[in-house]
Amino acid sequence: MSNTELFSEQKRINAPNGMAMLILNTLVIIACIFGVIFGASKLDEGSALGGVLIAVCSILGFIVCPILYGGLKVLKPNEALVLTLFGKYHGTLEGAGFYFVNPFVSAVNPTKTVTAEGAQKQKQRTDKAEKTDTAAGKAVSLKVMTLNNDRQKVNDKLGNPIEIGVVVIWRVVNAAKAVFNVDNYIEFLSIQADSSLRNIVRMYPYDIWDEDGSADEMSLRGSSQEVAQKLKEALQTKVEDAGLEIVETRITHLAYSPEIAAAMLQRQQASAIIDARKLIVEGAVGMVQMALNKLSENEIVELDDERKAQMVSNLLVVLCGNKEAQPIVNSGSIY
Repeated sequence: MSNTELFSEQKRINAPNGMAMLILNTLVIIACIFGVIFGASKLDEGSALGGVLIAVCSILGFIVCPILYGGLKVLKPNEALVLTLFGKYHGTLEGAGFYFVNPFVSAVNPTKTVTAEGAQKQKQRTDKAEKTDTAAGKAVSLKVMTLNNDRQKVNDKLGNPIEIGVVVIWRVVNAAKAVFNVDNYIEFLSIQADSSLRNIVRMYPYDIWDEDGSADEMSLRGSSQEVAQKLKEALQTKVEDAGLEIVETRITHLAYSPEIAAAMLQRQQASAIIDARKLIVEGAVGMVQMALNKLSENEIVELDDERKAQMVSNLLVVLCGNKEAQPIVNSGSIY
């Protein structure tokens, strides 16, 4: 059977209550002490065989019972212990409580393996405030955790360099797969998040500039929720074998890279000015047409084509100009 098949579904252990085992084991140790004393007294009385038998049994119990204390395990809420027995997967212990398991099993959590060679690396990771498993001991945390990777510089669909950062909300749903299928599930998630982010960002432009059919296309700035959802789906497929669940992804930072930020700002300003001018011209033309219609309907003044053209020109200058027009009073005839 392959490892993938073995850890596709984890084996949960139904462990007995640890408090009962603790009390019983302690009472047995106390009884063994009295047994040794009682066996020694039998030797003094001449019952050599009985005394030796009682003493040997008591000594064996006194040796074995302390070993059983190693099987006592304490789990907090939303924690799990992945246990191995002589190198083989034994089962997963879940649920808050005090339990007793095989004293020869050992808990496994690759995110908390500290060796003499890797101690300095762990210190460096701590100095960089890297996210780690917060469960006590070798337990695997089942809590919802946050991964906030560094900002990345990625090219969008149009080739423009942008800076983008995401936050990933995730949790462990299969502790055995998280421990055995990948080397370090936290580092694995971080690398896969960076890779998925690059692949998703390259599919969309930063913004939509043209007012044509491409306006229906999603962009990073205008469709951040849709892009985050696609990132979640892509990331979930990559971490499925690691026993992780992606709860949510959100874009926390999105901006042009500094080398093109000034040029893009000018482009945005120019686009905004053009849009504003279009709106002003449309309004001015409407007002001019309304003024000519009112003058004609009310028969206030009759204008020939030349005067109408001059009037239209003057009104457009007044309505479309950036500065207020200076009026000139004509005291004579307009003809």
